Amino acid sequence: MTRPIQALIHSAALQHNYQLTRQLAPASKTFAVVKANAYGHGLQRAAQALYNADGFGILEFDRAVALRDWGYAQPILLLEGVFSQAELIAAAQHDFSVAIHQPMHLQWLENAKLARPLNIFLKLNTGMNRLGFPAAQAREIAARLQRCANVASVTVMQHFATADEPEKGIAKQMASFNAATQGLDLPQSLANSAATFAWPETHRQWNRPGIVLYGSSPFAQRSAHDLGLRAAMTLQSELIAIQQLQPGDQVGYGATFTADRAMRIGVVACGYADGYPRVAPTGTPLVVDGVATRLVGRVSMDMLTVDLTAVPDAHIGSKVELWGQHQPIDAVATAAGTLGYELMCAVTTRVPFVDA
Repeated sequence: MTRPIQALIHSAALQHNYQLTRQLAPASKTFAVVKANAYGHGLQRAAQALYNADGFGILEFDRAVALRDWGYAQPILLLEGVFSQAELIAAAQHDFSVAIHQPMHLQWLENAKLARPLNIFLKLNTGMNRLGFPAAQAREIAARLQRCANVASVTVMQHFATADEPEKGIAKQMASFNAATQGLDLPQSLANSAATFAWPETHRQWNRPGIVLYGSSPFAQRSAHDLGLRAAMTLQSELIAIQQLQPGDQVGYGATFTADRAMRIGVVACGYADGYPRVAPTGTPLVVDGVATRLVGRVSMDMLTVDLTAVPDAHIGSKVELWGQHQPIDAVATAAGTLGYELMCAVTTRVPFVDA
């Protein structure tokens, strides 16, 4: 017998979510963003589910090579660019598209001897102030790229900081981008997950949804269900013990939960060494045998404890959904003071991943 925790990956949900982003922007092509091991879902599984994607967006060079080795011929965009001229040369050998965002990239591109010209995504800084050339330099750099023999095509891109916050929105960054690219007859890539759903004016030649592909909402006030998304990961386990508490009994490390009545609690084979957030407080939601209930006490390395008051028939072996198709990951993340992104990426290697 093995420890009962596992992460189920729902390929049909991945495909559904990707197709939804396409339906929202039918005139655009859509990169499926699969960085960070497909947001913790497993790159190979995600790529198989998204085999018909228009392209893939990724950061890690070796993982991009793996996609090619697995037979994916569509465009693969290195979202963070390359980290050496040697990597740029290798990118051409694998026919990757490459984001460039700083002067060294431009110099490497102009001076390298490449196997083939590259499709370049010129990243502009329109106000997020992470990566990107100053927006005012767009015309100058685009002209240099168009003169460069190592460049097959140029697409202009940027990234929104607050597309997920309606009160802040995208107006300031859009104004900067539009002013910088006025008169540039080049393809564009603007929309991330939030912009794909909330700002149709950002739908250009290429969109780049990420978190929504995995069934999590980028918006604090709009649930994944409301957006029509389906959870691509279910983290599930089982009850491995049950304790009967009396009023005044305490639970777990630090004795942070005290029973105010007679109650049963269940012990779940899941802890922070599996990727469940240690900071999740009493009250964090989860589901036991299909019934919504709550975490009680402190999450430990290998176990957590749940209130079984609402599940009187629960027993050792009862199924527990930590997050997934019945327990939204975003609700767990909110309780723990984080985001669904982090929870997905934090599931550790000791958790078996299984095709649902």
